[in-house]
Amino acid sequence: MKHNFGAGPGILPQEVLKQAAEAVLNFNNSGLSILEISHRTADFESVVSEACSLVKELLSLNDDYAITFLHGGASTQFAMVPYNLLGEGETAAYLDSGTWASKAIKEAKFFGNVNVVASSKESNYTFIPKDYTIPADANYFHVTSNNTIYGTQLHEFPESPVPLVSDMSSDIFSRVFDANKFGLIYAGAQKNMGPAGVALAIVRKDLLGKVDRKIPSMFNYQLHIDNGSMYNTPPVFALYVSMLTLRWVKEQGGVAAMEKINNKKAATLYAEIDRNPLFKGTCAVEDRSRMNVCFVMDNPEIEKEFLDFAKKADIVGLKGHRSVGGFRASIYNALPQSSVDHLVSTMQAFEQLKK
Repeated sequence: MKHNFGAGPGILPQEVLKQAAEAVLNFNNSGLSILEISHRTADFESVVSEACSLVKELLSLNDDYAITFLHGGASTQFAMVPYNLLGEGETAAYLDSGTWASKAIKEAKFFGNVNVVASSKESNYTFIPKDYTIPADANYFHVTSNNTIYGTQLHEFPESPVPLVSDMSSDIFSRVFDANKFGLIYAGAQKNMGPAGVALAIVRKDLLGKVDRKIPSMFNYQLHIDNGSMYNTPPVFALYVSMLTLRWVKEQGGVAAMEKINNKKAATLYAEIDRNPLFKGTCAVEDRSRMNVCFVMDNPEIEKEFLDFAKKADIVGLKGHRSVGGFRASIYNALPQSSVDHLVSTMQAFEQLKK
């Protein structure tokens, strides 16, 4: 058995993989593969409908919100958000807490003014900025809820005088939060929701249609919403697997149950990092991510040795991002506690080896 700590595309539930594999050969007993059916069939329309319903149910969203599934991952959303919400000459506020937040800021500058209210860049993004003021005249305030590269996470979202927008690509459906306080939430699927190839956007309906610019069809939230995520051919397979994964989250007991499981996994791993003299964490303790656990060796010269040791123990995906180094254990929803326990045992075994 492989223990998959990869940051993304991330681990998926085994039962979801089995269901998806069956659908590749025969979807809903149609005699056709999910890879070759028309997205206009009743069978697939029911997939989209169920996926949207599950998003609303799992996040307890009210009727002010529309759900749409889109191409292009979260990176396309970096531009799509300001395209739809930020008029020329207007200002949006952003919190710079990591690489993905920085990329979102870069894209927003093509459409209007950007006010970066705070940044932890000078400290290599080792903490989440906290002392800042959200300008009341901004069109929206954008945050990145979890930073996969640096291993930090917003554990509480700010009270905002303007619509709150968040990139939740790496921690959506992993913990309880009040989704109804947001103006817009977006997420690439390939961490906690499904495979790469589809992105989720949750949009408060009253925010749309307020900018004067003409928006190309594929970048227009309203057009995608009006067409039920099928303005053009959607990423059929990725959307189907996302629906199966959302169904699986519900079967586990929903987001509250996932949060409890995730908190235990994170606590187990961080306790070993703090106890084991060979390892140390890389970011502020109060901002530690419960999805992406980043750590290094106290002696960097033996990091490769540990990676090789872990590989022999069937642990994969542990190498840290190239811009940070060290290790990154991504412990997304589908990763079982047993895999975290196995990693901890491997760290302890390496400790004994080096004594």
